[in-house]
Amino acid sequence: MSVHSLFKNLMKEVRMYAQKFIDRGKDFNLELAIKTKIITDGLRYSLATGNWGDQKKAHQARAGVSQVLNRLTFASTLSHLRRVNSPIGRDGKLAKPRQLHNTLWGMICPAETPEGAAVGLVKNLALMAYISVGSQPSPILEFLEEWSMENLEEIAPSAIADATKIFVNGC
Repeated sequence: MSVHSLFKNLMKEVRMYAQKFIDRGKDFNLELAIKTKIITDGLRYSLATGNWGDQKKAHQARAGVSQVLNRLTFASTLSHLRRVNSPIGRDGKLAKPRQLHNTLWGMICPAETPEGAAVGLVKNLALMAYISVGSQPSPILEFLEEWSMENLEEIAPSAIADATKIFVNGC
């Protein structure tokens, strides 16, 4: 269940509590009206079951959003954290989604995939691959320019095929 829908449920409960006291002509305590247990229990249910959606409509919930981290060994923990799931049904017989695309060479491990129905649909990052988050490209570009890197605009088109291309944040 999303935090937004849990908050809507909480506000509905507060509104009903306040309306009940207003109809009786009594003062109400806002601290008693806010039941934090609604949001807490909803998040605990979603994290425990892995089903994110309304508890009453379990067939519409998204399954497998959260998983229990495998802590059997250090290697299995790293493997579990570096897993990439394809959002395709396991029962399909199409071969293309299960094959490793050429552009993923060096980023996705070509050998590490489970056996059975999930073969090729569950992939793992390559051993030396890592994901960087929120870093500025300027120090990297300055370092590369110090080592005589040439910009793409400066190279003759005939020399591009023999050159090593480096992309920083997609540029």
